[in-house]
Amino acid sequence: MRALVVADLHYSLPQFDWLLAAAPEFDLVIFAGDALDIGSIVDFRAQILVVKKYLSLLSGLTRVILCSGNHDLDERSPEGEKISRWVGEISELGIACDGDSFAIGDTLFTVCPWWDGPLVKQRIEDQLRDAAARRLPRWIWVHHAPPANSPTSWGGKRFFGDVELVQWIERYRPSMVISGHVHQSPFIPDGSWFDRLGDTWVFNAGLQPGRPPVYIVLDIDDGAAFWLSAEAGQSIDLKAPLKRPAAPIQIMPSWLTSLDRIADPSLAPPATAAG
Repeated sequence: MRALVVADLHYSLPQFDWLLAAAPEFDLVIFAGDALDIGSIVDFRAQILVVKKYLSLLSGLTRVILCSGNHDLDERSPEGEKISRWVGEISELGIACDGDSFAIGDTLFTVCPWWDGPLVKQRIEDQLRDAAARRLPRWIWVHHAPPANSPTSWGGKRFFGDVELVQWIERYRPSMVISGHVHQSPFIPDGSWFDRLGDTWVFNAGLQPGRPPVYIVLDIDDGAAFWLSAEAGQSIDLKAPLKRPAAPIQIMPSWLTSLDRIADPSLAPPATAAG
């Protein structure tokens, strides 16, 4: 199984176009939150409509997972906590989203919402406890915020990670946690796109402007992870202990050559959800 991992597209339509073009190369697309941009001049309701259209097209190409991020929160619950109602609605498109746990082969995926208060946090704790009772040989979480005190949550002056996530990882020891949220972590000193907490690999692709987005590819069966940005291409061996720095990609897999062609709009015109 080969999974394409992105996060923090923040309503960048060229990056969504690239995602549609790239998706057929993968068995799974994991979108780790912040599809929308609360700072955009585009009305939030219009953003939701457009992103839902992209997600509908994407789900017709491959399997899709989407968790909510802090930019995706569109209303408050009756208890006053911020929630992402629209992310909960995309399950009707066949997309795994907040609160879901499901299996593909011997891998269990658990999709966690962004939590803004004690009630949603408790729902995540209940979700993880219930999923742990049926865990498979491999367990992957999708959780927008990376763990606290990890290079994947380093912002240059302080960490922006989730302390509770660290505690959940220590308790349940998942195989991987896929995150986003801290845009600059992979690009700055003492930051990184990967980390390992005990037996758990943690990933944060980061954010770059333009097309394509920065992304991670998880070759789950072969036990390898690849990080591709405008400035570098790196890979790590998931079967080996944590080692820094990551190695540059030496041998270009065929799927990576294909993605390079997609990245050049003159060679591969993008699909579009507009109109």
